[in-house]
Amino acid sequence: MTQQDRMVPNDMIPCDAASAAAALRDKLTDFLIPGYSVEFDPDEAEQVGAFQEDALSEQDAAESCVDLVDGAAAAFGNAG
Repeated sequence: MTQQDRMVPNDMIPCDAASAAAALRDKLTDFLIPGYSVEFDPDEAEQVGAFQEDALSEQDAAESCVDLVDGAAAAFGNAG
């Protein structure tokens, strides 16, 4: 979201930064209610930190696979 006014595509309601921030605060407050389901759009979810990239890199994943295969072979007595 930007600080400029924008149009919400689904509702076509003008939305400024202040009202968007207030809506996000309301959602976060509702989120604290046990059992209450709150939906966030992708922009809101990113703003509140829902998507933190902490996955392995492709190279790290490939290197860990080799270790697993060698370790499994040794564990089952199939080491060559």
